[in-house]
Amino acid sequence: MNTKAARIGVLGGTFDPIHIGHLAAASEVFAALSLDLVLVVPAAEQPFKRGTEVAAGQDRLAMARMAVAADPRLEVSAVDIERGAPTYTIDTMTDLDAAHPGSTWYFVTGADALARLDEWRDSERLRELATFVGVTRPGYDVPAGLGDIPLVEVPALGVSSTDVRRRVSLGLPIRYLVPDVVADYIGEHHLYRGGAHG
Repeated sequence: MNTKAARIGVLGGTFDPIHIGHLAAASEVFAALSLDLVLVVPAAEQPFKRGTEVAAGQDRLAMARMAVAADPRLEVSAVDIERGAPTYTIDTMTDLDAAHPGSTWYFVTGADALARLDEWRDSERLRELATFVGVTRPGYDVPAGLGDIPLVEVPALGVSSTDVRRRVSLGLPIRYLVPDVVADYIGEHHLYRGGAHG
């Protein structure tokens, strides 16, 4: 990855599993902010989701890599999974910034999560490291208190990982909600058969 002085978006999340809403968000933000690259960064364990069962990090990483393989605008980073749990955004951004000095960072997450930004670890330092970008679905009521954080509307955000897992557990189809390679991986590795996992 040639990221010297690049404009890089960082799309963090559990990605359990990655779905078309995540990919659409990455694509929309790439275009809206004229980025050079969007890094998809699966979390090892998210502090706000402790106690919920998720697929193994290597499975989530594999699905993410397969999902973005055909899109040169997107790349997967294993920085959080390699570091181990729990995942704090300040650690993600510090590690990425050290690995790619001189880059300009845009951290992309749901607008609802940004409403809690002051609760994030080292939120002031985070604001220095990266510009925060909120993604919303059409018709979404934007939370108060987001200030000057830019928002990007993403039509496909109606899909959720929770619903994909629920559908798998019920034997319902997930084609067109996730990339075909991800649907195939879930089937081949028997993921999410035991329940919706939160």
